[in-house]
Amino acid sequence: MTPIYLCGFMGCGKSTVGRILAARLRCRCTDMDDYIEKQEGMTIPEIFEKKGEPYFRAAETQALKDLAGQWGIIATGGGALLSDENGSTAKSNGMVVFIDTALETCYERIKNDPHRPIAASSTKEQLSERFEQRRPKYKQNSHYTVPGSYPALVIAVKIERLYKKFCSEKA
Repeated sequence: MTPIYLCGFMGCGKSTVGRILAARLRCRCTDMDDYIEKQEGMTIPEIFEKKGEPYFRAAETQALKDLAGQWGIIATGGGALLSDENGSTAKSNGMVVFIDTALETCYERIKNDPHRPIAASSTKEQLSERFEQRRPKYKQNSHYTVPGSYPALVIAVKIERLYKKFCSEKA
């Protein structure tokens, strides 16, 4: 079966929706950040501090390749599908859904999270700029966009319906 990749800004709900969707579809949900932490043997903040963001981005690229053939939900990191290579990998191996959540909602969820090095080291204005820069890439690298203003369960149901449509069109 075709994997489902969830993308969007930090705090948009990828992991939460992914777990709900995986339960509904009876499959596994892989959070890419958790996967990378296990592969690297350190936390995301430690990777950023010790090896830098470019190293982390390369680890994201490798993780996407590693997970490409697996059936399930893949909750990507907020920057994972910004590169054309990563976007192409996800789009060619599964269905990609952009959870389009308002910056204000994302910001409220991430503003005090020390586990997010980019959020922890950025002002709200810097995050707003990053958000606006990333939105076109998320759209470009996705098959579908789902508004993130709904409760997580509703978003999961919407994605489940899109998945059935996606699979029937591919058949």
